[in-house]
Amino acid sequence: MEHPHDVEQRLTDLEIKATFTEDLLDKLDQVIIRQQQQIDMLIREIGDLRQPTTDGGVGVPRSLREEMPPHF
Repeated sequence: MEHPHDVEQRLTDLEIKATFTEDLLDKLDQVIIRQQQQIDMLIREIGDLRQPTTDGGVGVPRSLREEMPPHF
């Protein structure tokens, strides 16, 4: 039969482990939230880069013909 002190110590150890596990889970949740926000921002930026410019594309050729130097 286990001594009551041993049972109390085991229970205390389990409570400590549970507390650390909850804290770690909260930190990991925050990391995931931050990473998702970064992913969303990058997806928006890529979408913006893929859209044609509406200001006439100053400095940005719209076709291969516009890329060719004027002497061709």
